[in-house]
Amino acid sequence: MNILLRAWRTGDAAAIAAACNDPTTRRYLPLLPAPYTEADALDFIERGVNERAVVDGDSGEVLGCVGFVPRGHGVASAGYWVAPEARGRGVASTALERLGTELFEERFQRLYLEIEAENIASQRVAVAAGYVREGVARGAGKRPDGSRYDMVVWARLAGDPPGPSPRALPDLPGGRLTDGVVTLRPIGPGDATPTYNMRILPEVSGRSVVATPMDPAVVARQCAESGSRWLAGQRAEMTIRRSDDGTYLGEIALFYFEPVLREAMIGYSLVPEARGHGYATRAARLVTDWGFEIGMARMVAGTATDNVASQRVLEAAGYHREAVQLQRLPGPDGERIDNVAFAKVRPAAT
Repeated sequence: MNILLRAWRTGDAAAIAAACNDPTTRRYLPLLPAPYTEADALDFIERGVNERAVVDGDSGEVLGCVGFVPRGHGVASAGYWVAPEARGRGVASTALERLGTELFEERFQRLYLEIEAENIASQRVAVAAGYVREGVARGAGKRPDGSRYDMVVWARLAGDPPGPSPRALPDLPGGRLTDGVVTLRPIGPGDATPTYNMRILPEVSGRSVVATPMDPAVVARQCAESGSRWLAGQRAEMTIRRSDDGTYLGEIALFYFEPVLREAMIGYSLVPEARGHGYATRAARLVTDWGFEIGMARMVAGTATDNVASQRVLEAAGYHREAVQLQRLPGPDGERIDNVAFAKVRPAAT
């Protein structure tokens, strides 16, 4: 697609209003007037001296908007939106890269984005445009009711190489891992209810390294933000589902705690009716093999000393018992419990 950036024109008002009344646009730009009228669009055109129209260079169709706000000497924050019919075609990342080229040729040295953690599509735009995740700006976002929420900060410097920026944890090949019996897919907002119902089971929450919040809204947010943690290279969280009918069986994750050592940890849980059928072993094998494929040298896991079922899962998945680590794990009542450490190393190249 031939994408161009140009100044806004009064004739663009209808296209701006249509895009700004789209539910997805409004979800991530909550302070827009509601409804957004053509009069609002004309006011935006008059005031938006740092905004550019993103258009199809062949048809002239308005595809979106990209712009910036100066934030100090050599620094600016950037932002963008894309019309619904133009999404998924690389419009935003191309526009963002071109805006960066323009600004870096002027006086700017640093551009940054603040993106809501649940807005995975926009964070993918940042990656594609060569931006690097820096951290979380607490309370940087504001809702119409005045409440605040966190934003993920992505930045690009004038001297950075062109995009996309490198990722420690790439996407799954074809969006899934499967052996024909179980299928693993990234956790998302639609997985919140079964995930919460499983996590609050005593035998699951009592053996979890990370405490399980007893609030479905918190788990829903965790599921919605899972893709952000994946893009950050922190963890890859997946549901385990039966391949033939999609039945929810549980979850499994790869935690990338030791990037310097190229070592990752796996953890998993199953719903009661899925236990004892070999599903956890299959999932562990799939995630472990994927970890080696993306460059891990060593995969580790651990269980409480009395969790014999999980130890058998790891042994069946090719892990070897290494040691008992005293009081490594948090217990359900604040005490510490011993951990049986397992590991599997990357097979030698043949």
